[in-house]
Amino acid sequence: MGRTNGPCSPEQAAEIGHRSQRLVGAVNVAYLGLGVVLLTLAVTDLLWTTLWVDGGAGPLTSSLMAATWSALKSVGKQHSRLLSLSGPLVLSLTLLTWVGLLWSGWVLVFSAGANALDYTLGPEPVNWVGRMYFVAYTMFTMGNGDFSPTGGVWRIATSLTTGSGMVLVTLSVTYLINVLRAVVQKRSFASSVHGVGTRSESFVVTGWNGDDFDEHNLSLETLASQLSRIASQHNAYPILHYYRSAERRYALPIAVAVFDDAMSLFRFGVTPEDRPSEPLVERGRSSVEDYLKSVYTLPIEPADQPPPAPDLTRLREAGVPTVPDEEFADALGDESDRRRRTLGVVDSQAWQWSSNRDS
Repeated sequence: MGRTNGPCSPEQAAEIGHRSQRLVGAVNVAYLGLGVVLLTLAVTDLLWTTLWVDGGAGPLTSSLMAATWSALKSVGKQHSRLLSLSGPLVLSLTLLTWVGLLWSGWVLVFSAGANALDYTLGPEPVNWVGRMYFVAYTMFTMGNGDFSPTGGVWRIATSLTTGSGMVLVTLSVTYLINVLRAVVQKRSFASSVHGVGTRSESFVVTGWNGDDFDEHNLSLETLASQLSRIASQHNAYPILHYYRSAERRYALPIAVAVFDDAMSLFRFGVTPEDRPSEPLVERGRSSVEDYLKSVYTLPIEPADQPPPAPDLTRLREAGVPTVPDEEFADALGDESDRRRRTLGVVDSQAWQWSSNRDS
């Protein structure tokens, strides 16, 4: 029987209209829309956080980090052990949020179709628990279950569900490994700085051999390189700031404060002819600036006042030639903004700068 190319008859048009109405009626637009929104939020935040190196954390992850840290800090500001849980807790909640949003989104999408899924073991309709089960084993590729998609569109949706689950697992594992590796490097840097000196004055004096600071050349080069790498990692993974050590010797903000004040002593406190190599000192100062820029992408405020100045007397007692106190004070005055930002980072992790000056 041939196909006519003329306009539809009134009866044909009515039948098409009825079919369209039945099709629209079979899809719950509210469930579909909400499901798409949740999936978009999850995918955007996941890709933003794990793949965009210069973008920091996604909006959901950023809010989650700030809220979790604020809650822990409000109840355990004086308890380092409790605050040290912030990093693992934020990381766990972030992963659970991604899983929850993807899972909920796909459940709503499959709930939008009245007959999207078929129960293969009987004529019973598929309920919410069945849809949740179907999405779970599809996302995490646990094999065939008791439900199957009923049509071409739902088969495509099932394939996308599997793909999103694989992407989630792959990116989450990669993100987790990179974050934990960076945490270890943070602790290593802090330990190395404190191994040289727990105060900026002792850091400087340790490398003085009575004539020059040549013994510091390798350590300054190494520490500056490590801190620059850590700054890059903080840009890529802002969650690192919320990995707070329970012990002061592994605390990165304290180590950066010691290192930066030591660079200030080299740059402004030691007489010009006795200073270490200027490129080494400037590279050290530059690495601190990189770190401060990366951290201040987070909701951190500089301190109202700069921290206490290093004490040149300690250097003089060790035989290190120094400039007059007034000259050093004037130079540090020009560094006030930088030192307020450094103190702001120390305060943001509930550490006390004053201990950095204790004998």
